[in-house]
Amino acid sequence: MASYYISNPHVGDRESSEDWRIRGYNPLTPPDLLQHEIPQTKESKATVLQGRDDCVAVVNDKDPNRRLLVIIGPCSIHDPVSALEYCDRLLKMKEKYKDDLVIVMRSYLEKPRTTVGWKGLINDPEIDGSFLINKGLRLSRQLFVDLTSRGMPIASEMLDTISPQFLADLLSIGAVGARTTESQLHRELASGLSFPVGFKNGTDGTLGVAIDAIGAVRHPHHFLSVTKPGVVAIVGTVGNEDCFVILRGGTTGTNFDKESIRKSKEKLIAKGLGTRMMVDCSHGNSEKQHKNQPKVAKVLAEQIEEGEESIMGVMIESHIHEGSQKVPPEGKAGLKYGVSITDACIGWEDTELVLEVLAKAVQKRREKLGGIKAKAVMTNGSSATSENGHS
Repeated sequence: MASYYISNPHVGDRESSEDWRIRGYNPLTPPDLLQHEIPQTKESKATVLQGRDDCVAVVNDKDPNRRLLVIIGPCSIHDPVSALEYCDRLLKMKEKYKDDLVIVMRSYLEKPRTTVGWKGLINDPEIDGSFLINKGLRLSRQLFVDLTSRGMPIASEMLDTISPQFLADLLSIGAVGARTTESQLHRELASGLSFPVGFKNGTDGTLGVAIDAIGAVRHPHHFLSVTKPGVVAIVGTVGNEDCFVILRGGTTGTNFDKESIRKSKEKLIAKGLGTRMMVDCSHGNSEKQHKNQPKVAKVLAEQIEEGEESIMGVMIESHIHEGSQKVPPEGKAGLKYGVSITDACIGWEDTELVLEVLAKAVQKRREKLGGIKAKAVMTNGSSATSENGHS
């Protein structure tokens, strides 16, 4: 149970006009103080910026090698040690398939829950209901610095408007989940982030909310958040044109097959948006069976081999060991190493096989479409590509 620096004497007092359901308050470390204590290294910054450039190029169909963006990693990170081991393994795959895949490690620290449950490393790092959020933020930032300093670009989910102030400098790409895609606040946040953001279709499987989201985030917005010193402020953004939809299936069924991709393209075109999309091999598309993820990836690989360019990326939940586990009564000490405590993941052996299948599919797509694209220059001055040499 959490303790409070400032306890609320009016908790439970219905005669009080406010805060009677609030137990208390704890001070939060200001973002700039944490960034000062755990600074980004030179190697980390180089990894983050290169990762962003690679992701932007793929999202906008300007990558010279026509590579596939692969966001792969644990459903959620609960143990920094196993996360670093996973990173070291994935770095070898990143180098092996560098001409075919843009590999980014899935590094989720916060988990939206349908009802209740463990909400992630930031919210409850001890996994015991103590909710030491300052410790969680410190552990998370150190982990992100360590991962990126090793050369691994990372992706994470955007769940609130405050935690990005502590961590966004270390991310190369982000995502907004199915439960929050329709949220105005999350769209406003994404419009100001310095990296591409994917919006998942709704939990019911409908794509409309995600399409509306990527249309909305292109525009400037104003919303409430905090500054780096931790002062509440009104934030004004310029808009984010590097956003995309993520097909993740839903209660109405899967949406990774050829017909679903075609229908999704039609819906995007009808809204005047580009047809580039990512497909989540887990969640609704795997019918919540982790062993189905390689099967989903295989179907996507077949479409890629045939020259389908709209499939620009995939998302896969993977860990050192397959499956998942519940937190035992003894807590963290009783957990199995390298096994997810949230959604079940594929293990490392299957991870290697899936990456090989996807890389070979990209090679065949590249051959089918005429090889490497000509160089071009993007409007921000960074190098990119296009068919005719123009941005």
